[in-house]
Amino acid sequence: MSGHRHDDPQQDPKEFWEARYGERDQIWSGKVNAVLKDVASSLRPGSALDLGCGEGGDAIWLAEHGWRALGVDISEAAVERARRAAKERGLGSDVIAFEVADLSELELPAHFDLVTASFLQSPVELARASILRRAAAHVRRDGHLLITAHGAPPPWAAPEHKAAFHNFSPDQEIADLELAAGEWETVIAETRHRSAIGPDGNPAELDDSVVLLRRLAG
Repeated sequence: MSGHRHDDPQQDPKEFWEARYGERDQIWSGKVNAVLKDVASSLRPGSALDLGCGEGGDAIWLAEHGWRALGVDISEAAVERARRAAKERGLGSDVIAFEVADLSELELPAHFDLVTASFLQSPVELARASILRRAAAHVRRDGHLLITAHGAPPPWAAPEHKAAFHNFSPDQEIADLELAAGEWETVIAETRHRSAIGPDGNPAELDDSVVLLRRLAG
């Protein structure tokens, strides 16, 4: 999901994202998010939950690197593309699965070694803080929660769009989770810079908020 568009915030989220994915045959690059790749490469593979999985790039990368991945997204079109992409890569149901679900109503019986949310931001209604708090409850002991978000609007954004842009700081992310004291360790809480190409074709630098938390084993 992204914070770049500025549509009617009251629009039904499922309708918005179905329309968004209906604009083109492929919305995202299909590549793994750089932060997820960096962080997950340093962790022992296990079970992983990808919130707002879109067309499946992150979950597919996880499955190809030893994880058992579950991707969840509100858009049926996105999930169908993710399933098709996983099949084309030769990934079976033993290592990857995708579900269509409203994340604000997501009920899962399982706990995961890694729960990740990459740019879980939306220009229409999204109970983001509540979703992430619920996600934290699905991290098993000694597991990790990784949240990557836009830390600032892109430099090419118009002034009125910058004012409305949904961006987060690492400290804000942690505070919004309302985690129980003594149960979590902060592994990473920082803003990272990322090179990008703007709409005009010129290079630019974007800021990403990165938070990695470990649920303590005791």
